[in-house]
Amino acid sequence: MTVALEVGQPAPEFSLKGPGGAPVTLSEHLGRKHVVLVFYPLAFSPTCSHQLPDVQKALPRFEAQGAVVLGVSVDSHWANEAFARAIGVTFPLLSDFKRTAGTAYGVLLQDHGITGRAMFVVGKDGKVAWREVSPNPGDLAQAPSVERALQALEQLNRPA
Repeated sequence: MTVALEVGQPAPEFSLKGPGGAPVTLSEHLGRKHVVLVFYPLAFSPTCSHQLPDVQKALPRFEAQGAVVLGVSVDSHWANEAFARAIGVTFPLLSDFKRTAGTAYGVLLQDHGITGRAMFVVGKDGKVAWREVSPNPGDLAQAPSVERALQALEQLNRPA
């Protein structure tokens, strides 16, 4: 894995296939919403099948903080759609099939061809406000913290 983006760095733009194969970009949300990017290794894997429903449970809290949540994996958009239906996830799962976003965000596990498990909070200004990268993508106990991501959003929303 390359080095993940640091807090304060500009978040790289991406255009990834989402539900129905429609392109989803980071820039379409900037200036209006914070963006929470949830990188997960593979659809239908045991750990991801528990991690993403935990994010789903907190979705109203993310939305209350003015954030949109986007899941990102190397799976095809068809696999991601089936996975979202199977586990009851309503936020978009995006296909990073060409591994461009995983590479740009520094979370691609090149030896395995998948991304690690990571979460990034990108502020409306397009900068990384918080990030957490799991040292062991297969261990659910080491998955990035939904609560810490929400705390980062609260910090972003505090008046300066």
